[in-house]
Amino acid sequence: MEAYLDNSATTRCLESVRDVVSKTMLEDYGNPSSKHMKGVESERYLKDARETIAKTLKVNEKEIYFTSGGTESNNWALLGSAYASRRAGKHIITTAIEHAAVLMPLQFLAEQGYRITHLPVDEHGHISLADLKAALDEETILVSIMMVNNEIGAIEPVAEAGEIIKKYNPDILFHVDAIQAYGKLPIYPKKQHIDLLSVSGHKLHGPKGSGFLYISEKAKVKPLIFGGGQQRGMRSGTDNVPGAAGLAQAVRETFAHFEDNTAHFYAIKDRMIDGLEQLKDPATGEAWAIVHSMRDEGSAPHIVSASFPGVRSEVLLHALEDRQIYVSSGSACSSNKKLPVSTVLKEIHLPQEQLESTLRFSFSRFTTEEEIDYCLDALRELLPVLRRYARH
Repeated sequence: MEAYLDNSATTRCLESVRDVVSKTMLEDYGNPSSKHMKGVESERYLKDARETIAKTLKVNEKEIYFTSGGTESNNWALLGSAYASRRAGKHIITTAIEHAAVLMPLQFLAEQGYRITHLPVDEHGHISLADLKAALDEETILVSIMMVNNEIGAIEPVAEAGEIIKKYNPDILFHVDAIQAYGKLPIYPKKQHIDLLSVSGHKLHGPKGSGFLYISEKAKVKPLIFGGGQQRGMRSGTDNVPGAAGLAQAVRETFAHFEDNTAHFYAIKDRMIDGLEQLKDPATGEAWAIVHSMRDEGSAPHIVSASFPGVRSEVLLHALEDRQIYVSSGSACSSNKKLPVSTVLKEIHLPQEQLESTLRFSFSRFTTEEEIDYCLDALRELLPVLRRYARH
């Protein structure tokens, strides 16, 4: 049996997504900038994709810009808005547990003279709104807060943060990394005071190399890619029609079953947490697993983070892999095939033993109870053996 429990890293493409990608590559393959019918056919895919995505967010289709994925969307949102507002100030606020696709561009901006404030988080990974309010000042031009943390699943109070930001100064732009949230949580940028929203297609069964950035029509953002003036002059380069069409198909299917998917996620998550909490030494009652993800609405429905004290995460990850159970030690993007100690886990103040023994289990609409039980059974067999080995 195979159990793929690493869906926060990537998801399996839907068959319908594969079909539309294939069709736009083999049949409707025209350049959408061309004036003939082949070009017009391709342009229709882009228009339809924008309309599909815009409806899910209740925004204008002209506010949707296609990108190569979450990293580009985050970089564009941060760098583009910082460059556009540099005369107004050079202060940017973010959190201490952002993805590298946010932290690294901000580090680059810091080297250019921008002042970056990193808000701390509590033991559950949540920022303090009081800290956010205190950090705002006359030089603040941008705030970037992820909606769902990719490692522990913490849901940040985005709507409340947006209200505080806009009340302080309506001109401050609010960027939200929604890469782990889109398709899992309701997102309405206009109501939540969001100016910029980043999304990646392969996190919800779309193609890799696809994504979009929502840019409010009121937001001032500079383009980062120049050339032929595609996408209203904001992102030049021949449009990736297969990526946009595949992403749109994934979005249609995801939102057509949104409520059922959400219920399924929570049921699977509870089953996983219940099972992990039951993993104990039969002789002493000592817990073999410590769960870091919350059950309630403060945490995303598809992510469970847990430590297994006494067993290094790399060892347990590969032991599970030997049984065709696939999990992660954290963010796939920042691991680079190594297993560094997570910044996120440090920020929630885990003790060293737990820092070195944490795995992430993440689910999709296709994750079954049988996969969860198979993983839990494997952990039940492996942990006592690996714990004994680690002590010698």
